[in-house]
Amino acid sequence: METIVFDIDETLVRDDRHWASWADWLGVPPHTVSALVGAAVVQGRDASDALRILRPDMDVDEAYHARAAAGRGEHLDERDLYPDVRPALAELRALGLRVVVAGNRTVRAGELLRALDLPADLVVTSEEWGVAKPHPEFFRRVLEVSEAAPHATLYVGDHPAEDLFPAKSSGLQAAHIRRGAYGHWWADHPDVTDTADWRIDALTDLPALLIKAQRSRPAIRAVPSGA
Repeated sequence: METIVFDIDETLVRDDRHWASWADWLGVPPHTVSALVGAAVVQGRDASDALRILRPDMDVDEAYHARAAAGRGEHLDERDLYPDVRPALAELRALGLRVVVAGNRTVRAGELLRALDLPADLVVTSEEWGVAKPHPEFFRRVLEVSEAAPHATLYVGDHPAEDLFPAKSSGLQAAHIRRGAYGHWWADHPDVTDTADWRIDALTDLPALLIKAQRSRPAIRAVPSGA
């Protein structure tokens, strides 16, 4: 393995403050939004459908810009990172691996993530690329920035339909993390267990797994010239 690429939401970044801020904007209790997000996850729907259930006539993109104009736009800081993010990414880089963060987020989120100075070689979002997961073009861009062959690139994410399956379809290796609503609910689904190269409970599981995989590779015996 040469490059590890990480999803953003519920892989590196917790979503609880994100959904709580939407609840505040819509004037509903946070647990209402959380419950509807959970219902969407169980049904295999997009989590943002929770907002459309609450406000059927609302354009989510327009509401996002309205929040920003009102000074209540995106917020993302150290509190939103899972505690294993920095140690895991730092250890992977210490092993000589290229570390990339690439997921479905806005341009603003990309700016906020880069301001955190994560131990990563590149941080980029779907809006900056102009294409979002699970579109194959997103994973083509992932391979461009990975600077490694598909079989030497590992994509890590929580969402089967947006992370795991399209990454594998694009020829990458993939790790599914049991984290967040999607990660927990779908972790033991047969399609996930059959597809994932690795299934992990924490990002800090990765370095040891990669070292073990490297050591288990069969040695290539040199063939004497003229044999």
